[in-house]
Amino acid sequence: MAYNETFMREALKQAKKAKKINEAPIGAVIVRDNKIISRGYNKRETKKNGLYHAEIIAIDKACKKLSGWRLPGCDIYITLEPCPMCAGAIIQTRIENVYFGAYDQKSGCGGSVFNMFEDVVFNHKPNISGGHMQCECSQILSDFFKTLRETRRNKK
Repeated sequence: MAYNETFMREALKQAKKAKKINEAPIGAVIVRDNKIISRGYNKRETKKNGLYHAEIIAIDKACKKLSGWRLPGCDIYITLEPCPMCAGAIIQTRIENVYFGAYDQKSGCGGSVFNMFEDVVFNHKPNISGGHMQCECSQILSDFFKTLRETRRNKK
């Protein structure tokens, strides 16, 4: 399946939902047969649990919907390059294509810091493509963290 901007826009909508509840604005959608089967956005602060990344939430919902831990024929659209945990979950669930927006120079595992998807030790190698709607995906994150820093400074 080729990249589809409509699905990245839906991932951005999910990121905006996260921002509304004061979460890092990262969103994800999983697509199969050109239809969105699950959505997710960050809820780490809300749930007080480091596992509640957008990708993990979307993967969990997709597994439930498809009644299995494998997600064959599925693509994931994410507003930020996956971290090591999320890249591992993508590999383990056999997602075929990964499309992300902003690059993560601190912990990105889709090529910025490391590329888990190309490492020879893993048995599944999804296709990865980054930089889709990069400006929009980066801007929502930049704005969020700028506001967070200003709020913290003003509380001192």
